[in-house]
Amino acid sequence: MGSRNGFFQLNIKEDGTYIKLFEPELGGQPILFNDLTDYLLDMKLYEYDKVAIGKALAELKKETEVKLMDKKIYPVNELIKVEIREERMLAMGRFYPPSNHGTTLKKEDIISNLVRAGVKYGVDENNIQMFLNQRNYCTDIILAKATSPVQGTDAKITYHFNTDLSLKPKRNEDGSVDFHQLNTISTCKKNELLATLTPADNGRPGIDVCGNMIKPTKINNKVLRHGNKIRLSEDGLRMYSEVDGHVTLTEGRVFVSDIYEIPADVDVSTGDIFYDGNVIVKGNVITGFKVIAKGNIEVNGIVEGAVLEAGGQIILKRGMQGMNRGILKANGNIITKFIENSEVYAGGYISTESILHSKVSAKGDVLVGGKRGFVTGGEIRSGTLISVKTAGSHMGTVTLMEVGIDPGIMEEFRGLEKQLVNMQLDKEKLTKALALLRKKLDSGIDITSDKIEFLKQITKNNVILEAQMKEYRKRYEELRNEIDNNSSGTIKVQEVVYPGTKIVISGVIYYVREEVKHSRFVRDRADIRVHPY
Repeated sequence: MGSRNGFFQLNIKEDGTYIKLFEPELGGQPILFNDLTDYLLDMKLYEYDKVAIGKALAELKKETEVKLMDKKIYPVNELIKVEIREERMLAMGRFYPPSNHGTTLKKEDIISNLVRAGVKYGVDENNIQMFLNQRNYCTDIILAKATSPVQGTDAKITYHFNTDLSLKPKRNEDGSVDFHQLNTISTCKKNELLATLTPADNGRPGIDVCGNMIKPTKINNKVLRHGNKIRLSEDGLRMYSEVDGHVTLTEGRVFVSDIYEIPADVDVSTGDIFYDGNVIVKGNVITGFKVIAKGNIEVNGIVEGAVLEAGGQIILKRGMQGMNRGILKANGNIITKFIENSEVYAGGYISTESILHSKVSAKGDVLVGGKRGFVTGGEIRSGTLISVKTAGSHMGTVTLMEVGIDPGIMEEFRGLEKQLVNMQLDKEKLTKALALLRKKLDSGIDITSDKIEFLKQITKNNVILEAQMKEYRKRYEELRNEIDNNSSGTIKVQEVVYPGTKIVISGVIYYVREEVKHSRFVRDRADIRVHPY
């Protein structure tokens, strides 16, 4: 328990009641004035010289005695004050000595006091015995301790294949993509270990000093989730592939797909292609046909005015000549030689050597490099970065480059904007119709039952419309706040930006009115700054 603290003791004499003050031993705490006055208050001693007490405490050496009153009180027994602290993790006891002729506490008396204070668990009998042996007063002593809960750990899944689809393809010295070393598809072999589950540890509950259970922090359980062509070990902790193929992770679920290979063109001889796995087209994809795959799509030839949709990535070794009807959509990355007169949407990045008169959107980077590296005409949008060699043309071709906001968010924002305008017009029409019918009712004109039903329906439609508008406005304001507070995104131009190019970064617009060379465009508050490349 360490060195003794200073303490005090009532001393009852024939001529009155006194308080003895004892100096602390080396390292102990001095007597606290409030502690002393609170004790006297508990003893119902109210009238005494507080100034004399304070002066005696300030000048205390070894011990001294101060008279409290002329009245002689009855002997006072040894006292314990019990306090439950730290959210019922500890019960502290503070003891005060008996007056002369007072009695001392026994072990059972101390335990009875703890019980009366609400302590039901964790009594520290060693500390109680230590006090009984040493009688340290005016000292906080731990008399009961809770058992802390043993915290558990979350379940953990370790994937033994590449789940990072942000890896960029290798480029040749001239800047073009090396299609032989894309390193973007994870292959697997039959019986290969794909994932391992480390089970959750639930931990153990504790008990506080009042006997209540203390639950450990809630943990997160996990299971190995998968599609077809995959098996689990008997204990459910290991996942294996049942076939040779490609493995992907989509929304926490592992998929293994065989490769569907088309040896020539996708045309009238094949019809549209719909496949659960990965698709490789050795030839071209002809105008008017579709290739829809849950995995990756790879095309060795030209894609014309066709539609390609992939749950994974799209890789075009030649390029896309969309003829103003071609569409590429991928949840992952899109890698292609060129994009012309097409609509392109990527959930990852887009890597190409040129973009001509196309509408291109990527959640990640849009990288236009290689020998040509130009963007001319159309709209290019990226959530993070647009990097090109040249933008626009000598002819002043209108070209938009926008970064900083996820294109999906901007599309939703603009859609809501149009819907709210249309809904407001509809509401005004309903309001006019309601006002007209109610005016007829108020003027006493007889209205047919059909008109009354029509009035009820209009009123109902108006209520529904108002509720929808409220919901749409809330979402609209959330998106607008997100857009207004976003200042990220960069546009890099290695060589030149021509007049006619419109640059937008997180909602801030910059019109290029004369050639800008070797530049980097970034947003600075309400402006766009041009820095050296």
